Amino acid sequence: MSMTDYQASVVDEKTFVVTRSIHIAAPVEKVWRAITEPAQISRWFGRAEFDGSGAGANGTLTWPDRRPVPVRIEAIDEPRTVSYRWSNDDASGSEPSEVDDATSTVFTFSLEPLDDGTRLTVVETGFDVTSDPAANLESHRQGWNAELDKLVALLEGDA
Repeated sequence: MSMTDYQASVVDEKTFVVTRSIHIAAPVEKVWRAITEPAQISRWFGRAEFDGSGAGANGTLTWPDRRPVPVRIEAIDEPRTVSYRWSNDDASGSEPSEVDDATSTVFTFSLEPLDDGTRLTVVETGFDVTSDPAANLESHRQGWNAELDKLVALLEGDA
């Protein structure tokens, strides 16, 4: 694998899905911790807080100058996949206190061990139920590019 294997997020406007696969020169166990442990998530994504660690655990992700975003662990299969459901910005301006299943999206991280590291794939679905599917698809496509680049820099810098 090489940096040519390092691709940007792709949007499928027909199925309302954002996908990105990246290569990280770090073992699966290290990548797993970075995408599941709140202290590690907080180092590259948003400040993460959860009330537990298994499926059904609720929490928030917080970025500077933004309201906390409710998030819930939907499913977890250590150390291969973890799915999170999160609320999208509410146009009404009110701060959601919990994930609204009717208007939220789900992002799933899948890990595949490679000889020289890990392939991480994120797939985010459900944009068709958001207030502005096209804008949210594009916003999240850009977000996954930026956030996963930070994850690679963090993990490969710590290697």
